[in-house]
Amino acid sequence: MAPLWNSSLVLVCLLTTLGMAGGANARASSEAGNGDATGEKLPPSYVLQAAKPEALTRTNGWSLRGNGANWERSLGGGTSNRYSELSQINRSNVAQLQEAWTYHSGDGAGNIQCNPIIVEGTMYIPTPGKYVVAVDAATGKERWRFSSAPMIGVESQRHDPARRGLLYWKGDRETSPRLLVGDASWLFALDPQTGKPVESFGEAGKVRVPMGTTAAGAMFEHVLVLPGYQGDVYGFDARDGKRLWTFSTRPKPGEYGSETWSTLESGANCWGGIAMDESRGIAFVATGSPKPNYFGMNHRGDNLFSNCVIALDALTGTRKWHFQELRHDIWDWDIPAPPNLVTVERHGMKVDAVAQVTKLGNTLLLDRVTGEPLYDFRLVRVDTHGLPGDETARYQPAPELPEPFARSAYTEADLPTLPGAKEALLPLFQRANSGPFPSFDEARPTLMFNIHGGAEWTGAAANPQGFLFVSSNEIPWSITCFRDDDPDPLKPPTAGEQVFQTLCVACHGADRRGVGHAPPLRGLRHRMGEDEVRAVLKNGRNGMPALAFLSEDQIKPLVNFLLCRDRPESALAKPKAKNSWTFGGFVKVRDSAGYPGCSPPWGTLQCINLNTGRKAWSVPLGEYDELTAKGVPVTGQENFGGAMVTASGLVFVSGTSDRKIRAFDAESGKELWSFKMALYGTAPPASYEVGGRQFVVLPATGGGKLGGPAGDAWTAFALPVDLVKRP
Repeated sequence: MAPLWNSSLVLVCLLTTLGMAGGANARASSEAGNGDATGEKLPPSYVLQAAKPEALTRTNGWSLRGNGANWERSLGGGTSNRYSELSQINRSNVAQLQEAWTYHSGDGAGNIQCNPIIVEGTMYIPTPGKYVVAVDAATGKERWRFSSAPMIGVESQRHDPARRGLLYWKGDRETSPRLLVGDASWLFALDPQTGKPVESFGEAGKVRVPMGTTAAGAMFEHVLVLPGYQGDVYGFDARDGKRLWTFSTRPKPGEYGSETWSTLESGANCWGGIAMDESRGIAFVATGSPKPNYFGMNHRGDNLFSNCVIALDALTGTRKWHFQELRHDIWDWDIPAPPNLVTVERHGMKVDAVAQVTKLGNTLLLDRVTGEPLYDFRLVRVDTHGLPGDETARYQPAPELPEPFARSAYTEADLPTLPGAKEALLPLFQRANSGPFPSFDEARPTLMFNIHGGAEWTGAAANPQGFLFVSSNEIPWSITCFRDDDPDPLKPPTAGEQVFQTLCVACHGADRRGVGHAPPLRGLRHRMGEDEVRAVLKNGRNGMPALAFLSEDQIKPLVNFLLCRDRPESALAKPKAKNSWTFGGFVKVRDSAGYPGCSPPWGTLQCINLNTGRKAWSVPLGEYDELTAKGVPVTGQENFGGAMVTASGLVFVSGTSDRKIRAFDAESGKELWSFKMALYGTAPPASYEVGGRQFVVLPATGGGKLGGPAGDAWTAFALPVDLVKRP
């Protein structure tokens, strides 16, 4: 059995229960395993020791290759490195880059999150109208389009073809080339020349994916490894569509890791993407957190294989190793992005590794064959508590190398620095849970970073020299959890509800779920009695002013309404749902001017030297022109674009609400070029060559998580024709 230095750690003895054998984690576990049931004797931290030099996997050279004229898989080949070997566009001429063409699909407007593929001068992409189209990559002229809706009948309203990627398979001696496209619960094989389904594949060109699909799969020989959107990973025969194997990301009873779930719930799914070592036949899968977010009481335990990097045999689906970043993740801190297959220098030799960026801002750097960390991986004792009935993990990650690329804990030092902003948010901070791995309490806000990253699904780009380029977010959030089993208010409104609508609705909302800094009042009967409610109304609390002017004729019915006493006893006595908890939505913390409620930077592009574990550089990504005009240094913006890197030393990235695509010097981080598009870029760029001319292309459709209008444009950039040196 491969050593599992990455397995569950709610209690260290669980490692032995799961059949651990050898390795750095087992050694650290025995050292940490002297705690009693309360955990009081457990050490404050321990280290998963880095792999010894003799145990490292020397490179075989495969992952040093990049993409040439073609870009055959979303994310840039099996490595998911988005690295182009093209160098026609370089530091000396990138400033002259210009728009070469823009393709409008003309079938609606929507947020496209797909890195395109380009093969022999044809680009294949999804559209907002739910088509897959082929476009002349030199001119942007459409060649064909395909709709899966007629083939999936009643599911047509839910389909979303190539949502986060697609790929081209060359075929073999008996099998013709094909496009492999996931769409909701189906996998399609299309003829690249015509866009028509391949009749010999599955049922007239399609096969069902049990857990649905959203991310691009990856190929090894004839096997397509495809992650399920709701969980599990599948191996399909790309020749005929036959499903060959299934790997359960939530282990069923009796399977390895099932002991780490008290009850199997959802989550542990792969929604960002995978990578494939085509030289070794190993697929690498990154998984998200267990669900529901914030409420772990029904899935106690460390919840394998959530928050993991998993290495699978591509031919059989057998697990080779896994590495778990977070145990029992209650914060929605998924591993959201595809792994990067990199080659780095350690101990004077070239080593093949997996680099995995995470929402928490960590980079997990692991030996590609064994899964052992290349740097010491530190875990620290945490005092987190969850909601009633939950059991949080004793240890959580706090690695030092590679250096984290995002803040992971909201503290008082992170309050905003713009004039007046700190004072406005201080009351919220003072009554909230915050800090590293913050706790959750009923109706009390929890402040944290990383819900949108750190890293997002767009992940990182990497070059053969061992440098990783990742776009990152540092936006604070306020999450407030509360019981939600109150019976509905009566109709017409009672006297107490009328008082509430007059005096309280502006802060607490018509649905009593809370607005801004005001807490929710749903479920108040579970946490406050009448005397305490009356005291708050009379004296105020935190940001709530005293309402001493209220008469007893107003207070009594208002208290009855808030504590649900004005409803019939039969409504209060009805059985509660299994999980009567909810939360007040994903609330971004903003200052009074609408900017992120923390000190800048709010978005960055960073370069991490994986050979040393240190950051080579970090620059703000995105700009608010109005703040710059006031003399505020560039702050960066929340971004959802992702980077691409070229052999000529350029990093291209977009995804900011200022609607710019930018090129940076890969060595220094200096911005060398930018272009303002009609809408912001919504996926990483790709690069390719047609007729001796290098292009950079991306979807610029806006909308999505950054809001604003959406469109249907794909835009390509190239040097002016007269500057291109023909072969």
